[in-house]
Amino acid sequence: MDDQLRHLHALVGEWETDGAHPLLPGEDIRGRATFEWLDGERFLVQRAHYDHPAIPDAVAVIGVTDGRLAMHYFDSRGVHRVYEVSAGPGKWEFRREDPDFAQQFTGTFSDDGTTLTTRGRMSRNGEDWEDDLTLTYRRTAV
Repeated sequence: MDDQLRHLHALVGEWETDGAHPLLPGEDIRGRATFEWLDGERFLVQRAHYDHPAIPDAVAVIGVTDGRLAMHYFDSRGVHRVYEVSAGPGKWEFRREDPDFAQQFTGTFSDDGTTLTTRGRMSRNGEDWEDDLTLTYRRTAV
């Protein structure tokens, strides 16, 4: 797990986001995100704000809980979800397996680490997957 925590360092900093959601065709979803370590660098805190009213602002805490790398997600709608997380060179992924609403999220860093391209997918029955929120993160500060 320590290796995966080490790979999360690539997220630390401030980012501008730009994306799309299939339920909002033609609408640009812009926002900002920050990632910072709690003291001790065992938990990474993400804060996300979106300018689009249909996309909720969120806070997530990523770290090792119950022996595995996980993310606890909370948003402005009052939603709380727990995701399994993996991180490696140039990658950040999280997923949750729920038969009523499963999600997968894959992020790939550019070679210079200044851009993170993400793709979200969801399934409402555990079998059929469809596109979800996609975002491009552009680093503005470390």
